[in-house]
Amino acid sequence: MAPSDISSVTRDQPAPTELPNTSSFPAIRKHATTFRDKLTTKYGWLGDYDYAWLCSPTLPFSISGNKPVRRPPPFYGVEAELPLLLAMSCGLQHALAMLAGLITPPIIFASSLMLDAQTSAYMISTSLIGCGILSLVQMSRIRLWKGYYLGTGLLSVVGTSFATLSTANAIFDAMYNDGTCPSSVASDGTVTRGACPDAYGMVLGTSLICSFLEIGLSFIPPRTLQRIFPPIVTGTVIIMIGASLIGTSGILNWGGGSNGCQTRPTSGLYQLCPTVDSPHALLWGSPQFIGLGFLSFVSIVLTELFGSPFLKNASIIVGLAVGCIVAGAAGYIDGSSIKSAPAITFLWVYTFKLRVYPAAILPMLAVYVSTTMEAIGDITASAEVSRLNVDDEEFDSRVQGGVLSDGMGGFLSALFTVTPLSIFAQNNGVIALTRCASRTAGRWCCVFLILFGVFGKISGFFLAIPDPVLGGVTTFLFASVVVSGFRVLSYVHYTRRDRFILAAAMSFGFGDLLVPDIFTYLFQGVKNPSSGLQSLFDSITIILSTPCKYQTFIVSIFLASGLVAVTLNLILPQEMLQVETSEHH
Repeated sequence: MAPSDISSVTRDQPAPTELPNTSSFPAIRKHATTFRDKLTTKYGWLGDYDYAWLCSPTLPFSISGNKPVRRPPPFYGVEAELPLLLAMSCGLQHALAMLAGLITPPIIFASSLMLDAQTSAYMISTSLIGCGILSLVQMSRIRLWKGYYLGTGLLSVVGTSFATLSTANAIFDAMYNDGTCPSSVASDGTVTRGACPDAYGMVLGTSLICSFLEIGLSFIPPRTLQRIFPPIVTGTVIIMIGASLIGTSGILNWGGGSNGCQTRPTSGLYQLCPTVDSPHALLWGSPQFIGLGFLSFVSIVLTELFGSPFLKNASIIVGLAVGCIVAGAAGYIDGSSIKSAPAITFLWVYTFKLRVYPAAILPMLAVYVSTTMEAIGDITASAEVSRLNVDDEEFDSRVQGGVLSDGMGGFLSALFTVTPLSIFAQNNGVIALTRCASRTAGRWCCVFLILFGVFGKISGFFLAIPDPVLGGVTTFLFASVVVSGFRVLSYVHYTRRDRFILAAAMSFGFGDLLVPDIFTYLFQGVKNPSSGLQSLFDSITIILSTPCKYQTFIVSIFLASGLVAVTLNLILPQEMLQVETSEHH
């Protein structure tokens, strides 16, 4: 071999491969060290948080007349590392704060469809598990492409939207009325419904396909969405949602039940509440029922007055617990649902046939528009309480990621056998009170929710809660939704244009609320409509007002008032605020 060839071979050989350098994995080593320190050190478990402040009761007055001032603990930001005990305690507070709002919709759905105890308990469990899983997704901030994200990156949790609750109940009623679900009429006119799990499957299937609307809306610039759905629209919708739920669920359950016994029929299964076969069955509106609900309601008030910050965050659960203790001692609780519930459960233990109910498509599309509006407002509130900017590009990306995660959550929740899940606003109060916005606490909240759902006996206990106890609590819960709507409307400048839009929207909203059957007979004059045309008529009727349970009525009033508010906001020209303010001088 020539010397030149040897030189060429030597020169062209690849360089020696270097040994792996462990310093290229600093992130892994850092996380491992942090995890070890948290488990093995006192500071890792307790930190320097003032736990006495968290658990000390509040005294609204003192003998000396001077209320003691206690220094609040430090504020923990979104990315702050928390000691284990603080992370778990804050996570438990978040889970307890949202628990009543999570179990209420499946309980009402199961009651509306007359489902058996096992299926009802499963629906509660899947709601808790689904909320835990999808809340983890919502808290993430996964970069996708071209500046798009999935999730808010905030302590944002999800739950069943009350907009879904109102609309789904209206859809169920339409199914019973058109014969999709079985029912019978007694000689005295009392309507008795049969079990209809297929109706729940139809709502899930319709929700699944309609979720693509919110997914598509997430790719519209957030500022454009905020112009289409400003506070004057979102506030009106939220107020109407809360008002309709108070009248169609909260107060009815407070009086004894909403399954038909509220009409006080003279015969049949629902002559007494909740049924004639129940322990301590009484007529709807009996003083015993009113007293149980009032006890739960007053317990919430007293907890807010005297409770520690921890108990204040769980005041709804305190109200349920006090009501259940008294109801159990008085013999109002039927423990059969607890006995029949499995010890351990998970998703898909029960399944429902996913089908599309044509009359439900337009209302469910409106629900996803409503959840989009709610998501924008809730993300803004979460960012503000977390002490983050709400007027920069990063915030816009959080809104986009949150709305996308909301839409994906609607799609996945249907596969989880859960109605659409959207961002919950209740937890913003927990952040403000505990001064902890860390996502670590949020992840522990998800862990607790999943555990609550997996242990089936817990769902069986929730199902055994007497209707008056549940009604006293949910009336307060639904009223807080109305107050949230008023808070959103506080951002409105109340120019003449704004007042006009609100008046027009409220005309439909409160008109439907007070006289809910006004639009029921709108299409009765149409003779022999085709199936497609009849489905369209049913959709419009559900949006405007829908015949409901046992010759009473429920209204999707937020759909009608929201549609009016959006339309007028888009077509009416804007006014100069200076012109309006000058009228007062």
